[in-house]
Amino acid sequence: MKLVIQIPCLNEEATLPVTLADLPKLLPGVDTIEILVIDDGSTDRTGEVARAHGVHRVLRFPSRRGLARGFDAGLREALAMGADIIVNTDADNQYQGADIGKLVEPILTHRADMVVGTRPIDSIAHFSPLKKLLQRLGSGVVRGLANTDVPDATSGFRAYSREAALRLTVLTGFTYTLETLIQASQKNITLAHVPIRVNGKLRESRLFSGMGSYILRSLGTMMRVTLLYQPLRFFLTLAAVFATGALALFARFLELYFTTPGPTGHVQSLTLAGVLAIIATLFVALGVLADLIAMNRLLLEEIVVNTRLQRLDAERPAKDRP
Repeated sequence: MKLVIQIPCLNEEATLPVTLADLPKLLPGVDTIEILVIDDGSTDRTGEVARAHGVHRVLRFPSRRGLARGFDAGLREALAMGADIIVNTDADNQYQGADIGKLVEPILTHRADMVVGTRPIDSIAHFSPLKKLLQRLGSGVVRGLANTDVPDATSGFRAYSREAALRLTVLTGFTYTLETLIQASQKNITLAHVPIRVNGKLRESRLFSGMGSYILRSLGTMMRVTLLYQPLRFFLTLAAVFATGALALFARFLELYFTTPGPTGHVQSLTLAGVLAIIATLFVALGVLADLIAMNRLLLEEIVVNTRLQRLDAERPAKDRP
């Protein structure tokens, strides 16, 4: 049983040694632990520091691609390293390495294929009250979209089985945390969550420039992923909104028509109701078409998974192939 711990990095020469020193060297049920660093176009000595501290593999991008792309590339590289379990952690030592054993335990006992580490949000000193509130609200929205009970949707401290890593593909470019949760629910990947501890803050977040930017980009990611994986639900919801408006205006027209003597002159309500009804019908048609396209995408994803399996098998030594 091989565990690969992947660490996406961007200019982390100062914090990476602390993170690496905190990682476990041995775990029950795990035969081998290897470290993979994804260097996202760093302009400092991140790669050199990683190698000097005994990291087994450094995957370097010539220019910055973003956290989501780095995470996805890390999954592919970890699988090529022969990983049976992949743990993702941050390079700023936000999460305690000693909790990796808790993360992988549900996978080792075959109770889950993806495990999310739940931070004690309310007790994190460097989180402002606003950030704590937004974390709870955002996680609640993701739980509704993903139909899961994971309380900390934005936690990057996660473990993946080989099967889960093969089936997940990050399509958005901002952050993988929200997308992979929604994907997992759509691909029948068994989810679990465990409580974890956090360390003190070593640096400010580099994922976003401000809370407003983070909220807008997260909402955009959630909307895009929902449209990708639940298109019929998305368009039918929009259709229901416009259909409700059309019915309300039509009911108003009928009420005025039968209660107002003489020429009513309220055809505006009837006209607007007709326009809203047409829009609702178009959204229903779009939903059906998008759902058919989504079915084709599922078939393509199966082809991608099989292609990955064939490539990984081809790269294995002949004696290790099934």
